[in-house]
Amino acid sequence: MAVSTEQLITWSHQGAVTTSKTTYLTIRNALESQNASYKNKDFEIFLQGSYGNDTNVYAESDVDVVIKLNDTFYYDTDRVSSEQEKERIRNYISPATYYYDQFKADVLSVLKDKFGSDVKEGKKAISIDTNGARRKTDVVVACAYREYYRYFPGYSPEYYEGIFFLTNEGKKIVNYPKQHSDNLTARHQATNKKLKPMIRVFKNIKNKLVEQGIIDTKSAPSYYIEGLLYNVPCYNFNAGLYDILYNILTWYKNEQDKSNLLCANKMRWLFRDGTPVSWNEADCNNFIEEVEDFLCRL
Repeated sequence: MAVSTEQLITWSHQGAVTTSKTTYLTIRNALESQNASYKNKDFEIFLQGSYGNDTNVYAESDVDVVIKLNDTFYYDTDRVSSEQEKERIRNYISPATYYYDQFKADVLSVLKDKFGSDVKEGKKAISIDTNGARRKTDVVVACAYREYYRYFPGYSPEYYEGIFFLTNEGKKIVNYPKQHSDNLTARHQATNKKLKPMIRVFKNIKNKLVEQGIIDTKSAPSYYIEGLLYNVPCYNFNAGLYDILYNILTWYKNEQDKSNLLCANKMRWLFRDGTPVSWNEADCNNFIEEVEDFLCRL
């Protein structure tokens, strides 16, 4: 690889923090409006995405926000072993009175009241355009999601909690952003705080490949790049940036069973074809090959 250590250091730096933080606070204050129809509901607001996980690079400007309704939840019982347990869980759950569609409409109304024509409803999120110092923001409106796995009589059912939302085409999306963030941070600490800088290195290289028309940005989403590097054994980070980069590329080529790798949330497989919650392995293989070729051309 011909890349210099100085270039890797530049790529490892985090992007905008101050303006992203101010943007988040502005959006959060709007969502917590006392005029909101949901103001007396149990809801929470938190960050996800690159800025939320401290992996944003200079080219990234979006702030990703989740507003999650906890009063209403969706669920599945696929992990529960017996039909008897599944039936007990269904009987335990009370019917909802405030549904996802109404919650999303109420959130959209609040944002339009505050930001006017800057607000647009996208496929997966409500987009708020940049305006002055305020950065572009995507707001995902979600309900709690419970993935039940056990229910002993006399106790509350046990479950993994994520978020649930619908695309504007009615497609169900389930994700686990808090687990992703918590696990990524724990692995970052375990690598002596070298994981997230290296994620930013890979994201910057990806952006260069996209700019040059070598790959499509959708073939290597930042979320999956984070998941891939999360799986790299910690000992590979016991070095400088140049050697860590070499170690990661070597590890990937030598990894025999990539089908067992997990997303950083540890709830979904990293590689599976034909599913919106996993990366197509062929796309990842191509991305790694192009990264190597790019580094050799420098």
